[in-house]
Amino acid sequence: MALGDQEKTSRAAEAFDRELLDLPSTARWREWMNRVEAVIFAASDPVSLEMLQRLVGRDCSIELLIEDIREELRTRPYDIVHVAGGFQHRTRPAYASAIRAASDADEAMTGLSPAQALVLMTIAYFQPLTRTELSAFIGREVSRDAIAQLRHAGFITSGPRSPQPGAPYTYITTDAFLSHFGFETLRDLPDIEKLEDAGLLDKEKLLANIPGAMDAVHEEEDEIG
Repeated sequence: MALGDQEKTSRAAEAFDRELLDLPSTARWREWMNRVEAVIFAASDPVSLEMLQRLVGRDCSIELLIEDIREELRTRPYDIVHVAGGFQHRTRPAYASAIRAASDADEAMTGLSPAQALVLMTIAYFQPLTRTELSAFIGREVSRDAIAQLRHAGFITSGPRSPQPGAPYTYITTDAFLSHFGFETLRDLPDIEKLEDAGLLDKEKLLANIPGAMDAVHEEEDEIG
């Protein structure tokens, strides 16, 4: 950023009145609520707590502001939810069928085919996974094209290199995945605690019980993520 632009940005920040000390307390709180809701509404991605804190006074609680905003939205078909480490406007699940009817296709909502959704779900629950491990879980080869499509959608990215021979790339989900499907963290995946308690998320144990899976994993070639 050029020096002139930095000075303009600095002056704009100084001119922005966070504290609103000239307003009565009730009006001040209302203005803070409006600011926070406006920024969340305008943002395409979840807005972090740190970002919202820049809009209000130093002693203002963003959490309490959000609670008051959500209370006012209680009878509306949308809400403010905490997803992927930030806050975002979301329509309520009860209206999903109406939205699907308006869009005329489930695929328009997610952009995923059933096969892609299966790959994504497997990565979400068992990450990090190599492509060969994915293929073993699903029971058929997962192509590089399938991985590329999910990467292009922003739902997965390269994870740490696997300790297997050749150190192939693994794949993990992204914050965009959490945001798109309305999860705050991966702990919000459906039934994840029940699956863990039943031992059904032990990747190594499950792969060991799939005939030929470990042999395929050991033979996996190095991939470019």
